[in-house]
Amino acid sequence: MHRIVQSLRIALMLMAILLASGAALAHAAGTPTPAASSSPVATPTFTKLNLNSATDEQLLTVPGVGDRMLDEFKEYRPYTSIVQFRQELGKYVDSDQVTTWEQYVFVPVDPNKADVETLKQLPGVDDTIAQKLIDGRTYASNDAFLAALATLVSPADAAGAAPYLVQS
Repeated sequence: MHRIVQSLRIALMLMAILLASGAALAHAAGTPTPAASSSPVATPTFTKLNLNSATDEQLLTVPGVGDRMLDEFKEYRPYTSIVQFRQELGKYVDSDQVTTWEQYVFVPVDPNKADVETLKQLPGVDDTIAQKLIDGRTYASNDAFLAALATLVSPADAAGAAPYLVQS
C-alpha cells in the first residue's frame, strides 16, 4: 500500500511539474498553453481533491501529507472556506506549505456564501471577478451561478468550475 501511495505522489508531482513547465514555456514563447489551444492534442489533467470528501488514500497522494497531517486535514472538516483551511493548517506548517497543498485540494464553493479567497479557487477567477460574483448574489442555483461566471471568464474556465461547487 505504501508503495502505491508513494508512486501516486511521484506521478502527481511529475504531472504538476510538467503542466507548470509547459505553461511557463508557452507563456514565455507567447503561445497558448495546450489547454487553451484548439488542437486535438490530449493533455493530462489533474483533478483537485475536495477537502470535505477526499478519502484518506486520496489525501495521502498530496505531496507532504503524511499520517499526522492527514489527521489534521480531517480534524477541521467540514471546511467552509479556503481561509479556514489556511488558518487551521497554518498552525502546523508554514504558509508556503499550505500554498503548495492548495495546488492539490479545494474547499467546495457555495456560490451564495463563499468569500473572495474561496471563489478564487475557481478557474479564471481573480479578486475583481470574485467581487463581481459576490455583488451579483443571490444565485437561484449552481446553474445560475455558472451562467454568471461564464460572462466573466473564458469558456474553458467556466466549463471547469462546476466540480468545485457545493452540490445541493
